[in-house]
Amino acid sequence: MKKNKLREILKSGRPSLGTRISAQWPMIAELVGNSGNFDYIEYVAEYSPFNQYDLENIPRACELTEMGSMIKVDLQNREYIAQKAIASGFQAILFTDHKTPEEVRHSISIVKADEPSSGGRFGYPNRRFIGCQPYLSQLDHVKRVNEIVICFMIEKKETMDNIEEICAIPGVDMVQFGPSDYSMSMGKNASTIKDDCKTAERKMIEVALKHGIQPRCEIFGSPDEVKYYLELGVKHICFGDEMKIYNSFLVNEGKYMRHIIDKIK
Repeated sequence: MKKNKLREILKSGRPSLGTRISAQWPMIAELVGNSGNFDYIEYVAEYSPFNQYDLENIPRACELTEMGSMIKVDLQNREYIAQKAIASGFQAILFTDHKTPEEVRHSISIVKADEPSSGGRFGYPNRRFIGCQPYLSQLDHVKRVNEIVICFMIEKKETMDNIEEICAIPGVDMVQFGPSDYSMSMGKNASTIKDDCKTAERKMIEVALKHGIQPRCEIFGSPDEVKYYLELGVKHICFGDEMKIYNSFLVNEGKYMRHIIDKIK
């Protein structure tokens, strides 16, 4: 049974560095691992199409370099996708769009083992990570399932209103603020309430740390932006986004090259 990279980091109190990918091609995950700079990838399944073969191939590629894997799932079909992803080898689930403590408790229950002391609803699916023979015993499977890192996006006004209770729920490992959905939940554009979003994020970080929950923060610009979060006590950073990086290349470097080419007579 392979170790859960992010869980081991959380247990030891070390910092972590992840990055977001959107492509299902396992080569992208393998490239991230081969860089030697990242502890895990976050596959943003909420934003991209995928099939069940992708759910197996992405963590399989991560395992080549002993890198961890996280998947970001939609709210509506989270039970199905989260369980399939765990059975395929993903080591962390990032849940989206939750509003109430009851929703959070339900999502935790579906990814905890269906075993007396665990209180969950995840059974013993004969999928890739059991081995299909099977080779992983039932209680070893319980141990692996219960070590899955469970993360929640804090991205609704209602979620922030309930942040104290949510961070006190057993099973919540990490939380992450989402300014886009947060602003939309209040009927506003994120660009018009940047200060309010920063204030809410700081409150989330403060409450999470008070309850022993690790805040996770995203940086899509300069690495120097991490200093702001480090001063707030954040140790877990997601740096870079595959689509944003490629889009920036197409818009900026592409424009420069277009300017050169257009001068050719």
